[in-house]
Amino acid sequence: MFSVLKKAIIPVAGIGTRLLPISKAIPKEMVPVVDRPLIQHVVEEALAAGLNEVILVTRGGKSAIEDHFDHHYELMAELERKNKQQLLDMLSRISPPELKITSVRQEQALGLGHAIYCAAHLLQPHEPFAVILPDVLVKNNLGSLQEGNDLASMVQRYQQTSYAQVMVEPVPLARVDQYGIVDCAGLSPAVGQSTIMQAIIEKPIPEKAPSQLSVVGRYILPGEIMALLAETPPGAGGEIQLTDAIAALIKQGQGVEAYRIKGRTFDCGYIQGWLQANTVLGREAGLIGRFD
Repeated sequence: MFSVLKKAIIPVAGIGTRLLPISKAIPKEMVPVVDRPLIQHVVEEALAAGLNEVILVTRGGKSAIEDHFDHHYELMAELERKNKQQLLDMLSRISPPELKITSVRQEQALGLGHAIYCAAHLLQPHEPFAVILPDVLVKNNLGSLQEGNDLASMVQRYQQTSYAQVMVEPVPLARVDQYGIVDCAGLSPAVGQSTIMQAIIEKPIPEKAPSQLSVVGRYILPGEIMALLAETPPGAGGEIQLTDAIAALIKQGQGVEAYRIKGRTFDCGYIQGWLQANTVLGREAGLIGRFD
């Protein structure tokens, strides 16, 4: 069985309607959160979890994302000529030597499940992989950096059990129809722990929601799910849903666990969430209030 986790698929093909007008001319993943683009935060999260092979599922008009991680020789030479070592070091950290980035196009916007399947040919047979949705930032609680990030905990849990991992957090009952909701047979995993899942439902109405545990946008999945995605019909919203393929994985007897986040989430896919991330994380970085 293939058990080494090195690859993370990051879908970046969305058009970013919730961030308009900011995202009209630039990819939403390149919108800054504090001192660097949103996509850089996410790639740093992957690297911190030991996932150094990043697959971007992209589309036309998104080349700025790839350019951000490319080496800008002219800029580096100019900074070196001016002896700007601090800036040189900062740019070097964007693309450390261990980071390998590959891009693949999603030619049609057929849903998250379809976007993930677009990367199937870049995986070895039965190779597990992570999925990271870049709209959502997952950050450690202040003062708890020594614990490692949540994605790293999910990777460790998968390598111990070979059970797929789905990151979850509780949401108010009135908002369950906005998320994928997991069913853990009435149980709720402790913070930083995983519990076996019975089912996963995309955007249920509150009266039929099996729990208030919502999917955050971080997954560790076995390579076998690609075959299921190839056969998954359109579901909620007329799109091929990743949650439907995960539900099929459960029905086949594959262990799938809900991992309850110990950090914090910031939904940067819409204006209010993006502003909150900048305000909270900017204060913690000492960049807001400095000039008061």
